[in-house]
Amino acid sequence: MAINLGFSQYTTWRRDFMLSRLWIGGIIGIVAVMSFIVLNLSHYPNLEPPWLYTNLTQEAALLLCLLLLLSPRGRSYPGLIFLLFSWALTLVPQYWYFLLEGVAKLDFVTWTLLFLGQTTLIPVRWSLHLLSQLGVFVCFFFIQFYFGAVIESNIANADSFFLYLYLFWFCVICDISVFFYEKLQRKEFDTKQNLEVEQEKSERLLLNILPQSIAERLKQPGATVAENFTEVTVLFADIAGFTAMSTGMSPLQLVELLNEIFCKFDKLVELHGLEKIKTIGDAYMVVAGLPEPNPNHVTQMAEMALDMQTTIAKFNQQYYKNLHIRIGIHTGPVVAGVIGIKKFAYDLWGDTVNIASRMESHGMPGKIQVSDNVYQILRNHYVLVKRETIQVKGKGEMTTYWLQARQTDLIAN
Repeated sequence: MAINLGFSQYTTWRRDFMLSRLWIGGIIGIVAVMSFIVLNLSHYPNLEPPWLYTNLTQEAALLLCLLLLLSPRGRSYPGLIFLLFSWALTLVPQYWYFLLEGVAKLDFVTWTLLFLGQTTLIPVRWSLHLLSQLGVFVCFFFIQFYFGAVIESNIANADSFFLYLYLFWFCVICDISVFFYEKLQRKEFDTKQNLEVEQEKSERLLLNILPQSIAERLKQPGATVAENFTEVTVLFADIAGFTAMSTGMSPLQLVELLNEIFCKFDKLVELHGLEKIKTIGDAYMVVAGLPEPNPNHVTQMAEMALDMQTTIAKFNQQYYKNLHIRIGIHTGPVVAGVIGIKKFAYDLWGDTVNIASRMESHGMPGKIQVSDNVYQILRNHYVLVKRETIQVKGKGEMTTYWLQARQTDLIAN
């Protein structure tokens, strides 16, 4: 599938490339033919009819090709336009010279100039170059041998066999050049595609580690990311009794269990538009309100916490476990940023982080403990029960609350 996709992208690029180069080649051809017409008319009023008819017909054919390039059908089949361009300049003279003078015109100058121009301007699809050349020679030899036309060359006193040999090797070299040039182009295209794919993978990996706005800033040379946020909400969650439970589990079972739970939490983070900061063992840390400020960050975190409890309950039912999580929430100012040059991560610092951590560690299994700051914002829309005053390390006595449910859920029940 990846190979087919790459080939499809390459053919699309090649078609667009041919269209742009055909347009340039068509304009050059029209201007060149017109310059020869004007120059010869100004110096030679009595031109031979075949020459005049040839140039006028060529001019009309090239204009027609440019019009076809503007049409949807012409843009879909640039190879046909390529052949029309080529044969307009090579087969038209043969037609008029044979019709009016009965000769097979060996236009050495025009053919070599055209084949070289095609190779230079449109170095793709060597088979088309070969086909355009074969069309010229088949027509020339058909007129010569079938109708017995006399050969007329624009190279005076030149041996015909020498001209045939020269043209043969000229065309071979042009076709080989196009073949290898396109092969090189395809290789470069595939390399570029692979680099883009790898860059996209790296970009996705970086965005899994850092918020997008932070990742963009870190791409700048010498960038340092550190910001003050006056109002954010921080959540810590911990699986109660996990250390004791893990003693009876194999390392693989332990990792699989944590991965299953944290993957579900990660989906909730995306659902509520939050920012996961990190996991430490069986602890999970989330923040709302950064890196882009959000006035509803406290409500967002309350919804996250309640959904985390629901997720654990469903997990217990599905896997016959008896897990409980302690959750702590606090809101306030923080400093956020990225430090270091290896294995860096987006992290938070400040008293708000410490208090949120204490809300979790001083909490109870299966409950959500929030600070008074959080209570003041949520009290009108959520069910919160006051807890007795607790002693918090480094903070002394604090009044905290249990976040139990949404008021709308309570009314519905």
